[in-house]
Amino acid sequence: MRYITWNEVLEKLLQVDQPGRIVYGVPKGGMILTAFLKRAATTPFIDSADVILDDLVDSGQTKDYYDQHYPDKTFIALFPKKDNEWIVFPWEAEHPAGEESVEQNIVRQLEYIGEDPTREGLQDTPNRIVRAWGELFAGYNQDPGNVLTTFGTDGYDQMVLSRDIELYSMCEHHMLPFFGKAHVAYIPGRAVIGISKLARLVDIFARRLQIQERIGEQVVNTLMEYLEPKGAACVIEAQHLCMMMRGCNKQNSTMVTSSLKGVFLDGSGQGQAARNELMGLIG
Repeated sequence: MRYITWNEVLEKLLQVDQPGRIVYGVPKGGMILTAFLKRAATTPFIDSADVILDDLVDSGQTKDYYDQHYPDKTFIALFPKKDNEWIVFPWEAEHPAGEESVEQNIVRQLEYIGEDPTREGLQDTPNRIVRAWGELFAGYNQDPGNVLTTFGTDGYDQMVLSRDIELYSMCEHHMLPFFGKAHVAYIPGRAVIGISKLARLVDIFARRLQIQERIGEQVVNTLMEYLEPKGAACVIEAQHLCMMMRGCNKQNSTMVTSSLKGVFLDGSGQGQAARNELMGLIG
């Protein structure tokens, strides 16, 4: 995220603010900027303007529109975006997390797909999406170490398995959901944890932009770090809407991934027995 300072804005405006120049501000970012111009005249009427001023170039759709319909005008954007850079202007400083800007960007996305963001059913949609993201991506604000309260094993050294844990996540490639179930197991070493904590651990990593393979690796790596077990495993079966709704359009495909650490990867007879027991219990 890039926070623009007032000095950066004023330095850019000095290049635009020329005597005798008539400037039209693109609603609404450009209109804010024209309010700071001193030497250049501003106008609400585009036909009388020499320059069309906007705050930034995002998708480029606005610039393309004005270039096409007003080829005799000079289009100036003070801050062209770089790659996926997120820009916050100083007049948005009361929203340090950029929440207001996120909602404005969702409005632009609705316009991009051909919708009217002002119609009744969509008027509160940007706000609802931001609130939904708070739930869908809650994992970014959670520390696995805070949920993994450990207890002594009391001599127990057999496999612990939590099977069929519901899993919902968002693919980082297309931001479309994938969903299914996870099976998480470990063989205790020095400690055990409450069985519900395995489900919580899956949720912490699933509630982020993800790929399925990474979730399993993060789960078993965390178990190995905090419990120091003899081994840990996570097998995930999931369906991906990026395959079902678009692309190859395969409606019945299921992706299966396995992440194994410790004894579950051991090539010995003990390792083979652990893997066979795990797969047998998963069914």
